[in-house]
Amino acid sequence: MARFAFFALLATTLSVVCSAVPAEQQNTLLDHTALADRWSWKDCGTPSHLVHIQDIQITPDPPQKGKDMTVTVVGTADSEIEDGAYADVVVKVGAIKLLQKEFDVCEEARNANASIQCPVAEGHHKVTHTVALPKEIPPAIFNVNIRAYTVEDEDLACVDIGIDFRPRRPGSFWW
Repeated sequence: MARFAFFALLATTLSVVCSAVPAEQQNTLLDHTALADRWSWKDCGTPSHLVHIQDIQITPDPPQKGKDMTVTVVGTADSEIEDGAYADVVVKVGAIKLLQKEFDVCEEARNANASIQCPVAEGHHKVTHTVALPKEIPPAIFNVNIRAYTVEDEDLACVDIGIDFRPRRPGSFWW
């Protein structure tokens, strides 16, 4: 069965690095997908992108600091994804950029001993990956922007993720 390294990077990125959006943008990102009131995701790709994410699920939902989190990503590749595909990942807390790094998608999957590897065949894929979330995650809304490209620099995928690690207070409303 073909294995999809981009989904492994997405799952790993979602579960390891997060960032907060500025207060004026918090509701915008977190309202895109009504998966839960503590996190959301958005496939920001266009029809020309080669990978289209249909669903992302996490367990536990909402994610919990210091606990294992399992991420399941479902998507479709319009063509084969070869070694050399890469992703630009930006992680922010508010206006503060915590991370801006380019990752080799296939290498990250290999290094994580993921059950998914390159090359990836065209078609529908479902990937599940479990990682431990650090207990030191600050209480904030995190924003992760992932822009992936093929080895030929074609648009591969675009995903924005928001996760709220702020503590809930009994009787309070969260928007």
